[in-house]
Amino acid sequence: MALSACSSPPDGGSNAPASSYETTANTPAPTGDLDKLTWSIYAEPNSLDYVYAFDYADNQVLANVCESLLRLNEDMSVSAGLATKFENPTPTTWVYTIREGVKFHDGTTLTADDVVASMNRHLDPRVGSFWYSVYQNVESIKKSGPNEVTVTSKVPDALFNESMSGAAGAIDSAASFKKFGANYGNSSGGVNCTGPFELTKWQNGEKISLSRFDDYWDADLKARSKQLDFVIMTDSVARVNAMKSGEVDGGWMVPPNAVAELKTSGAGQIYFGLNTAVQSLVVSNPEGPLGNAEVRKALLMAIDRDGLVQAAEAGLGKRTNSLTSESVWAHADPATREAAFKQLADYPYDVEAASKIIREQAVEGKEITITTAPMGQGFAVVAQTAAAAAESIGLKAKINTVTPSAYTALFSDPEARKGTDLFFTSWYLSVGDPREMFSVLRTGDFSNYGQWSNKDYDKAVNAGLQTMDGAERFTKSLEPQKILNQEVPWLPLYESPTVMWMNDRVTGASPSLNFLYFPWAAKIGKR
Repeated sequence: MALSACSSPPDGGSNAPASSYETTANTPAPTGDLDKLTWSIYAEPNSLDYVYAFDYADNQVLANVCESLLRLNEDMSVSAGLATKFENPTPTTWVYTIREGVKFHDGTTLTADDVVASMNRHLDPRVGSFWYSVYQNVESIKKSGPNEVTVTSKVPDALFNESMSGAAGAIDSAASFKKFGANYGNSSGGVNCTGPFELTKWQNGEKISLSRFDDYWDADLKARSKQLDFVIMTDSVARVNAMKSGEVDGGWMVPPNAVAELKTSGAGQIYFGLNTAVQSLVVSNPEGPLGNAEVRKALLMAIDRDGLVQAAEAGLGKRTNSLTSESVWAHADPATREAAFKQLADYPYDVEAASKIIREQAVEGKEITITTAPMGQGFAVVAQTAAAAAESIGLKAKINTVTPSAYTALFSDPEARKGTDLFFTSWYLSVGDPREMFSVLRTGDFSNYGQWSNKDYDKAVNAGLQTMDGAERFTKSLEPQKILNQEVPWLPLYESPTVMWMNDRVTGASPSLNFLYFPWAAKIGKR
């Protein structure tokens, strides 16, 4: 998802100096425990049901309450979680050994049956999981031993196991699905998981309260705070003021234009961490002028992306021609990692050349609608910049402003996308692997919002996903990386770091994007 703003479009800016920043792997370990930790959150979660947890707000809360089969580490590698061991005995099977002695928040014990029930919800069309794409190759999920679960797929699927470190691998009690029914995961019901915190109260529009789970199985990750309150603060100015005043102890998604202000406030620290996100414009209407790849390229060339980084992110980022960040290629060999970006065509800021393409494609005067919402720094800047760029090359542009909840619906409801040609996203990957991005743009995928289709691309992506050797998989990723660059089904704008604020009384969290799936708040204690 994305952040938003209320500034004007950038004025030139290609030669503007970039802001410098250094990433931090971990903050200092705490010296003691806390009675309460208060954390700001920029929007209310849509759901705490893991099958629908598909956004920053949902997952940063859920990660502290519910756990997955595997853990996603700060460097985006995976390790044991609720599964102590994972094996791939045949190309089409993954076998998980389930950790013994783990308690759910209601005191019952985790079993292999709970794992099977939790995973099978993604396959149930009545549930309509947002993570179905992870499971689309799965043939069966069965208990194969007292503490063992075997997943059998129709074809080899190298990405499946890595995805078990995110919401797609989250586990809850089978009894809870029956107990809560239609209210599972919402403020009227709840969840019953195994994480270091348990959900105690959800006050709609105001606050979500968690309490430390004293029977948590992992002594190294026992929560350092007795209580954790997520305060819902949709107004970015109010959020920043709460950070400076000490009303909240920290927050993710810090508005970029407030970074300098917070740095000099003397109230706490700004941290920059690893990010897997690329800020992009999603093309969502294949019937409009942007259904034409040449028109998409022209619009991209009409956007001064260097200037956009300055205006939308206070210089905290760099423009890119790739829909995958450099961080998700980190585990490839150096030659492959270099080739992934060296092979890409550049789309330089050139309004004259872009205008010529528009004339050649005979789309002058055609209108596009850019949907936006008041959700934080950067969003309105991007919408206004895209509209100005479209107008500058002969297209017409209309900005449609909707509520944050209506904007969130763009990512899950085709009906909500009707009438929208373009919308902004900070699209993060849940694993350190570019193939996750490639998979969502295959023909017919849930997140392929513009219904883009390329048979050569589909073939190349599937070949990579079915290759179990790691080095070979990355080599096979070069082709879909290049096709996306040539076709630009989404318009890549820039990369930027994960930004976290903590005040001077607390420490312990890592600023990495893994906060969406790792119980980051458990590590925060007294400085």
